[in-house]
Amino acid sequence: MTRTETAEATRQALVRAASELLDQGGPDAVTLRAVGARAGVSRGAPYGHFENKEHLLAQLAINAWNSLADDVEHLRATVESTSDIRLERAILALIGVARRWPHRYALMFSTPADTPAAREAAGRLEGVFLALVADMVGESDAPRYGALLMSSAHGIAGLELSGHLAKDTWQVTVEQLVRMLIDGIRRG
Repeated sequence: MTRTETAEATRQALVRAASELLDQGGPDAVTLRAVGARAGVSRGAPYGHFENKEHLLAQLAINAWNSLADDVEHLRATVESTSDIRLERAILALIGVARRWPHRYALMFSTPADTPAAREAAGRLEGVFLALVADMVGESDAPRYGALLMSSAHGIAGLELSGHLAKDTWQVTVEQLVRMLIDGIRRG
């Protein structure tokens, strides 16, 4: 293995370890020392790859944005589905990140948007998401409907995570809410 390959393998091990710590205990559980120990590398190794904890957490947010963008790109390429079904699945994929990895989801929306790599990763998802919306409503209406859908999905995810979207209170599921959004947009 070359020095570059070894460095990349170490970086990936650190990112995996940080993801695991984040998922188990939230951002407070992610320290460079704990990440290094979990990855099985020297104490100084994390500092050779990340300036500080915030830099590492930003990388986790970037990875989450890119992973979701990959999923949504795959959904858009699924030609067997109609545009509204693809869009519904994309929204549910975003909410699914919040359900499975609430701390990663929170990082996605708390990492400053002016961080160049974060802006690029979030922009990639936004671009493919807007393309899905445009497939349904047309290019000129896609930005405003896309903003409505993204902000609604974020609100739905937040309400569900906090327990304020109790089915016995509201008499509706997350999936039904998303379907209602899509139906409302389809009707114009």
